[in-house]
Amino acid sequence: MLDFCAQHGIGSEIEIISADRVNEAYERVLASDVRYRFVIDASTIG
Repeated sequence: MLDFCAQHGIGSEIEIISADRVNEAYERVLASDVRYRFVIDASTIG
């Protein structure tokens, strides 16, 4: 599947969030208010 996506220029749409917004993101998941996959910016973990 990854090869197929690479060959056809298919990528995922994401929303990058900082680590301090994880709880907010979780609440949005529960409320079905998510359009893109959440990705935590690892540089904000600490």
